[in-house]
Amino acid sequence: MTPPHQRAAPSGGPPLQVTLSALEHHAYCPRQAGLILLGDGYADDAATVRGTLMHQRVHEPGHDTRGAIRTVRALPVWHDELGLAGVCDVVEIHHDGRIIPIEHKSGTYTPGGPADVQLAGQAMCLEAMFARPIPQGVVYSGSDRRRHTVTIDAAARERVLTTAESVRQTLTTMSLPAAPADQRCRRCSMRDMCMPRVLARTQAFAKAASALFLPQPEAVWDD
Repeated sequence: MTPPHQRAAPSGGPPLQVTLSALEHHAYCPRQAGLILLGDGYADDAATVRGTLMHQRVHEPGHDTRGAIRTVRALPVWHDELGLAGVCDVVEIHHDGRIIPIEHKSGTYTPGGPADVQLAGQAMCLEAMFARPIPQGVVYSGSDRRRHTVTIDAAARERVLTTAESVRQTLTTMSLPAAPADQRCRRCSMRDMCMPRVLARTQAFAKAASALFLPQPEAVWDD
């Protein structure tokens, strides 16, 4: 089970803990992440149910060895200094010392997408735990049944850090990010809870009203 988020950090203490799944949610949509983190809100649809069914096996803790590769499933990972924690779907430990995190996704893989952030966070946690570099990870796509290799470079690591700070900002301010009201909302299982179109119209109406009713300069009368 993913460790709960801390809502506050002691003065001078470690950073607020952010789960690796929150990194992916925030990278996909900050408002979606806020609804989950602040309101414990979540809703399933056909896509999320497929994902749950796909993850049933990899979410059962266990390990096996085939040839020179040891495969560990549902491995808890963390990085105390960075305030990250979560669970790796699968981690391959090779005989030559390589460690490869594998994130399973039911849908299609998008290079540079939210899954890459979660995977990079896993790699950074594993590096801290095993004290060895992890330059690559894998996203397994259930849609095409392929493994997609992801490079964990400096840009990917920086993205993890900036995304984690954005998540902490949401947690500390206790305020929901604005609804994007774009194509992402069509595929989001939480759109009924989020009501992006309603909120987008509200913001548009408020902007139009402020433009209509701007205070007018006082008239100057000649004597």
